[in-house]
Amino acid sequence: MSQRYIKKILDARVYDVAIETPLTDARLLSARFNNHIVLKREDLQPVFSFKIRGAYNKVFQLTEEEKAKGVVAASAGNHAQGLAYSAQKLGIKATIVMPQTTPEIKVNSVKSRGAKVILKGDAFDEASAYAQDLVKKKGMVYIPPYDDEDVIAGQGTVAMELLWQHTAPLHAVFIPVGGGGLIAGMAAYIKYIRPDVKVIGVEYDESACLYEALKANERITLDEVGIFADGVAVKQIGELPFEVAKDCVDEVVTVSADEICAAIKDVFDDTRSIAEPAGALSVAGLKKYVEREGLEDKNLAAVVSGANVNFDRLRYISERTEIGEKREAILAVTLPERPGSYKQFVQALSKRNITEFNYRYSDRSAAQVFVGVQIQHGGHGREELVASLKEDGYPVLDLTDNEMAKLHIRYMVGGHSSATYNERVFRFEFPERPGALMKFLMSLGTRWNISMFHYRNHGSAYSRVLMGVQVEEDDLPEFQKMLDKVGFRYWDETDNEAYKLFLGC
Repeated sequence: MSQRYIKKILDARVYDVAIETPLTDARLLSARFNNHIVLKREDLQPVFSFKIRGAYNKVFQLTEEEKAKGVVAASAGNHAQGLAYSAQKLGIKATIVMPQTTPEIKVNSVKSRGAKVILKGDAFDEASAYAQDLVKKKGMVYIPPYDDEDVIAGQGTVAMELLWQHTAPLHAVFIPVGGGGLIAGMAAYIKYIRPDVKVIGVEYDESACLYEALKANERITLDEVGIFADGVAVKQIGELPFEVAKDCVDEVVTVSADEICAAIKDVFDDTRSIAEPAGALSVAGLKKYVEREGLEDKNLAAVVSGANVNFDRLRYISERTEIGEKREAILAVTLPERPGSYKQFVQALSKRNITEFNYRYSDRSAAQVFVGVQIQHGGHGREELVASLKEDGYPVLDLTDNEMAKLHIRYMVGGHSSATYNERVFRFEFPERPGALMKFLMSLGTRWNISMFHYRNHGSAYSRVLMGVQVEEDDLPEFQKMLDKVGFRYWDETDNEAYKLFLGC
């Protein structure tokens, strides 16, 4: 199956628009992990993503009759930019259907390449369905983002370059996975030319469609996907990529959003470039794999696949970097409410640096503080810190892995209220666009009283809300039905310890 791609990759027409991207020595990462690490810089392509390779190779193969009909695609961004740029170079009309939640930087970039942009739906599936309607109604040619032989062959040229640029023996190559076009093309070529080289796929743990497919030995569809790494937010691996991956991919590593944030900083430290979350995915996976396997003195390569990130998202990314690097512990600590207690607490930290401290007076006897404390790289010392504080008599709750605490509580400390009763707490995610917050509130109706509300936009496609609602016990089933009908992704956080400590009545 995979061998038939080799000639296609060798014959792929990509360099009319794409560049041969450099390998950058990641000196700081290499020194820290005691391996020789290089980064394949696909973020330096004209559209800041590898997607230009597959898109151009596919469009170039079209007949003159097909080119005259115009091309269409559904994409959240990078494939759209690659196709728009390719069509512009070849003088072909391009229409791109994008979800309404697509970051503005990507929408504007597509428009600047001369393509017509249609914003449709909140997710890729709705945009894709509309694009297919255009194919049926107007006869336009659909250009798939990953599930196509010519697209896969175009992406495979990344591996071709990598192997001729890196002449020393390679232990492993780490490749980000969304729909699978990149890893299919690269894995097919690498395993044919250098079968000794390990091919490691890396997925965001909230959209790990290849990981689940390989585990089940068949393509499966995820119920839902996380949108932090929007460039790889795919529910099902492509059919053609999966056929290649079964034979050519050695392993898939999954990583968290916090680990991706840390990897974005790593890429920046070594290149002074800012990768998008999907673009830094491979670096996050490389770090996790090296620590797990205890690798030393190996040659490792990671594909930095893109740099199309909204500037507003950097605030969120920077907040989560230290946690992702396991250099910060987030704790809830109870201090006695008396003069000098804060000084004693600082002394108990044994000169560890405090990164955050949130507190508001609410009780005469005790104070609940939300505190960030710097720890050793890799999380070493976190358990010892908690144990040490407990030995000194401080009640401590470790919130480092508590998503609600990191997203909301740290901005709401001191919100106790004695006036609330029957309060239920829910965390929501919903598409971010003009009027979205009002639509969200209107969807909830007016029967139940909202007792607490915290909304925060992280500059991404989706916003997060923490909401308290007063609901009588007998009304809970009906309230639950209402939430399900609204259709937004949500979590019941009523029993979350962070809520009880800092916000509960």
